[in-house]
Amino acid sequence: MNMLSNGMAWLNRQRVAHLSQPVIYQRGGESVELAATLGATTVDVTDDTGATVRSPQTDFIVSADALVLDGVTIVPKVGDRIFVTRAPDDDGTMSGVKTLVYEVLSLPDGRHCRPCDPGGRMLRIHAKQVDEVFE
Repeated sequence: MNMLSNGMAWLNRQRVAHLSQPVIYQRGGESVELAATLGATTVDVTDDTGATVRSPQTDFIVSADALVLDGVTIVPKVGDRIFVTRAPDDDGTMSGVKTLVYEVLSLPDGRHCRPCDPGGRMLRIHAKQVDEVFE
């Protein structure tokens, strides 16, 4: 391994240890829990009338080798789902557990995920919140 590769591996370990939270990644009936760092992308979308609308997207930065379903490392697909569970707030503004449901989607340029580093060790997955469930 060269110095850059070693540095990227160290950076990914630090991201997982200090800047991530557990999420569930699901495709069909298969799912895996993995550590994800949340990010954001704002996309300009032009509608049929020619008006431009800014649309915020949530990004999930994950370790590519953690995306394993049924024993096989996968590449994200449009339509896959990501579940983020939120605990009740300490200040009492939210009682009970809330799970946010995101769906992997393509941006206007057709990409739904992209590597975060030259070696593709980390992936940035683009998604949009489609539901929330209260327990």
